[in-house]
Amino acid sequence: MALDSGSEALAELAEERVDHRFKGLPPDAAGLTVAELAGQRRNLFTGGFATPVLALSAERLEHNLALMETYAARHGLAFAPHGKTSMAPQLFQRQIEHGAWGITLAVPHQVWVARAFGIGRIFLANELVDAGALRRLAAELDADPDFRFVCYVDSVRGVELMDAALTEAGAGRPVDVVVELGAGAGARTGARTEEDCAAVADAVAGTRTLRLAGVAGYEGEVPDADPERVRAWLRRLVALAVGFDGAGRFEGLEEIVLSAGGSAWFDAVADVFAEVPDLSLPVLKLLRSGAYVSHDDGHYQAVTPFNRVPAEGALEPAFRLWTQVVSRPTAEQAFANAGKRDAAYDLDLPFAQVVRPSGGGPERPATGVAVSGLSDQHAWLRTAPEAELEVGDWVGLGLSHPCTSFDKWQLIPVAEADGTVVDYIRTYF
Repeated sequence: MALDSGSEALAELAEERVDHRFKGLPPDAAGLTVAELAGQRRNLFTGGFATPVLALSAERLEHNLALMETYAARHGLAFAPHGKTSMAPQLFQRQIEHGAWGITLAVPHQVWVARAFGIGRIFLANELVDAGALRRLAAELDADPDFRFVCYVDSVRGVELMDAALTEAGAGRPVDVVVELGAGAGARTGARTEEDCAAVADAVAGTRTLRLAGVAGYEGEVPDADPERVRAWLRRLVALAVGFDGAGRFEGLEEIVLSAGGSAWFDAVADVFAEVPDLSLPVLKLLRSGAYVSHDDGHYQAVTPFNRVPAEGALEPAFRLWTQVVSRPTAEQAFANAGKRDAAYDLDLPFAQVVRPSGGGPERPATGVAVSGLSDQHAWLRTAPEAELEVGDWVGLGLSHPCTSFDKWQLIPVAEADGTVVDYIRTYF
């Protein structure tokens, strides 16, 4: 898809009308375009926004984008952040503007979204065996000679299914594939042994419709992961690439793809990929970490590699979910109007961070307030004696796991530190 078509699609997002589909937005904004609402620069707290409402910090979002751009460049890595975290084409574009090679995705629907917004390089971190999706992929590749697509293969059966579907579709261009090395016994996908990987590579070589482009995997699935185990698996991945190259499996390519990288061990990826010896072709060392774009206050805050190497910088949590106290039945308990429909909760419960009094006054720390559970549409708040909390107060919650935060909101305000909303991020899940 031409870049200008993608730009047009992004511009059209600003012309979308605000209506009942988008929760948390001011009721009196209905009928305005997103651009018109953004142009009003309303304040998140005084501009009519209704709780619960999720907001992204404009400053922290930009900080995280710039930090990972610098990190990848410093370590000689190409970067294809995992877009399934946000499924937000505006953020895809900003990531590419910050140096990303392309976008990583997981399933065909996500690929079609990215293509609709002009993304020209896609890494699918999955094996693609659906015949209908392969027909469409073949058509996309044949229609756009500049479109670069790479996906996993991890089984001979998968190769056979891909080849059959692409042959039936009359595909003119071969699909680039990378053999996925599994992260160990009991891990997720991926061929389990080097012998299995070689069998998959042999199967690819026997087709006309597929081209072996490299090797890849996901170190986040290493069982009982620690720095030593993760680095050991990454060295296996590098050795697989070296062995394949020595066997002449990459003849005819312009570069060899070597890819790994979630959001917990990208320091290990950088270290081990720096050890890659000279091969017969240039190596595209492709990092795929995606949760960095918004970061979080829970899981990834605890495991970010920047905690291990603080000299590299620090990511900043960019999300805050604002909810309102709607019941205060006892001195030890309160309820707010955000629940499982609004907040990520698959790894950690939200974290009460700040309180904005309903009657006005300065924002204060949420001292003595903790989220103890979530119902469908309520947060259960446990309140200690020192907690100052009344019905009507706004409570700002930090969230864990960005991957299940974006998917609950279709249009997310981007707010500056003083609450001024300067943009809105559209998501597609």
